[in-house]
Amino acid sequence: MFAIATRTKSPMAAATLLFVVAFLCLSLHHAEGQIGVCYGNNGNGLPSQQEVVNLYKTNSIGAMRIYSPDVATLQALQGSGIKTIIDVPRDNLQSLASDQGAANQWVQSNVVPFASAIKYIAVGNEIHPSDQEASSVQPAMQNVLNALNSNNLGAQIKVSTAIDTTLITNSFPPSNGQFSDTSYITPIINFLTSNGSPLLVNVYPYFAYTNNEQAISLEYALFTSPGKVVTDPNNGKDYQNLFDALVDAVYAALARAGAPNTPIVVSESGWPSEGGDAATSDNAGTYYKNLISHVKQGTPLKGQGIETYLFAMFDEDRKQGAATEQHFGLFTPAQQPKYGQLNFT
Repeated sequence: MFAIATRTKSPMAAATLLFVVAFLCLSLHHAEGQIGVCYGNNGNGLPSQQEVVNLYKTNSIGAMRIYSPDVATLQALQGSGIKTIIDVPRDNLQSLASDQGAANQWVQSNVVPFASAIKYIAVGNEIHPSDQEASSVQPAMQNVLNALNSNNLGAQIKVSTAIDTTLITNSFPPSNGQFSDTSYITPIINFLTSNGSPLLVNVYPYFAYTNNEQAISLEYALFTSPGKVVTDPNNGKDYQNLFDALVDAVYAALARAGAPNTPIVVSESGWPSEGGDAATSDNAGTYYKNLISHVKQGTPLKGQGIETYLFAMFDEDRKQGAATEQHFGLFTPAQQPKYGQLNFT
């Protein structure tokens, strides 16, 4: 990653170079383990965008994910030091895939004025191979990257898409993980590897647990198991929590698809406090606290910190779907923490 000269003029220069390289590597490690928080605003009585950015800063939250290019949020982020994942909404995918001009305009309007605050562009969220928009994801990714390159932003802002773990089959043991539809995912993976982009993955041990409570213990899902729960017979790796097993199943799938070095960014992970089985404030607080401390060390398969975005900043009482969908917030609309003072750094 770093180009290092093979000659130095003095021992002092050599020592200085080694210090710089060590510092850069340490900084990279911390960046990989960074904690961000997703900011959805589908709720009543939520703070203004500027108040939200101030709340991030007050709590030392250095990264955000937003699900549409909300201008007021992007304006409030300017100069904040907070880096952002910005989504291309589902209903924009087909136009951006079919028309380079539309992609150019989208980037010109939503990215260029705010580029200093944007780290990733997620072209679609949890698009499945059977969805009408599936064939548009990779072409839209390419057209968005073309537009970034035309504005000299292609090296600064990485283009990806966010998947969920239902795209992985044979996930137990983790080393058996593979993508269920290679015709959909292969062009996306080829794009990521060609452009040095990570794969964004939404990882929810809560749903894996509630869908299979007979086989999965609550402690395994909440990071509270006292020791190893699963040993992968294929590689001898021990698993003490479900989060690691889910992430490593995606890493295994990437390796099977010919992309063993593609990094993963966990673009969502959370636990609801109401609305379903095991959805309590105690469980949610336990999950978030343990997740924050755990992702710095990485998984058994990849011993490096994982950039992770907690879902979500606020409860969203206007969200449709299961009752749990309204109760993933870390803060109340009055900006009070629901689970005590989490250490986001």
